[in-house]
Amino acid sequence: MHNIPANEDLRVFLTVARQASFAAAAEELRASTGYVSKRIRVLETVLGVKLLHRTTRRVSVTEDGERVFHWAQRVLDDVDQLMQEVALTRSSPRGLLRVSSSFGFGRNIVGPMVARLAERHPGLQVRLEVFDRLVDVASEGFDLDVRVGDEIAPHLIARRLADNHRLLCAAPAYLARRGTPRSLDDLANHDCLVIKERDHPFGVWRLRAATEERTVKVTGPLSTNNGEIAVQWGAAGRGIILRSRWDVAPLLRDGRLVALLPAWRQEANIWAVYPSRLATSAKVRVCVEFLQDEFRRFGAAAV
Repeated sequence: MHNIPANEDLRVFLTVARQASFAAAAEELRASTGYVSKRIRVLETVLGVKLLHRTTRRVSVTEDGERVFHWAQRVLDDVDQLMQEVALTRSSPRGLLRVSSSFGFGRNIVGPMVARLAERHPGLQVRLEVFDRLVDVASEGFDLDVRVGDEIAPHLIARRLADNHRLLCAAPAYLARRGTPRSLDDLANHDCLVIKERDHPFGVWRLRAATEERTVKVTGPLSTNNGEIAVQWGAAGRGIILRSRWDVAPLLRDGRLVALLPAWRQEANIWAVYPSRLATSAKVRVCVEFLQDEFRRFGAAAV
């Protein structure tokens, strides 16, 4: 009878495969590189296949390793869910919860919320990572992605956390200097602060007014991949920005920014997105419900 791979060895392998590095995997696992190497050797021996190609610079997964990766992910998810459903109650989830989000939104909004989640549920270990790109939660090992925007792949489960939209705005100083746009066509003659953020197309603003939808190509002397920087530029009178309501609401309230062309907006609702394999995960369910409550309170305060 063949030996059965240890769950810990499968977990180490998944981490090495995701990180493409023994050293990075060891850091994430809080172990030594020697321990990681040993567990990989043991797993390769038990399975009788070579899982990884190793060079001096990086690690890549073999064809056999790709198959083992997908099965290992499923096995560990099943074990994790079994432990939660059998040994835990709905209100006391345990274990590691990996959450991803975008830079500014993750730092300013999601970060404080998941800190309160961890405080509410001491058995959870929450790891939040932020990116300037769209995360593939299914293959990158995340349990949950908290994202802004309605374009979500059909193979993922999405739960709406809050209604949100992006709006056009600029500082009074900019409008005094350059004038106020009266139509979307006027934007071509203005300095627009362009953002390359996650999956948003660079320099293309898709806007809707009632049943009409328009795509506008915008340009300007300043662009960035960080929304917070764009908001700072906008408040300083550098140009017109298209930003989420949650991001600019305080600046609109105190008059540092002025809303433009209010009939036009870009839908950008807030979603919790996770792989279908985690559809019955207790810790994901508790996290989503907690975030829905948090965003309900946040939305009421932000209006």
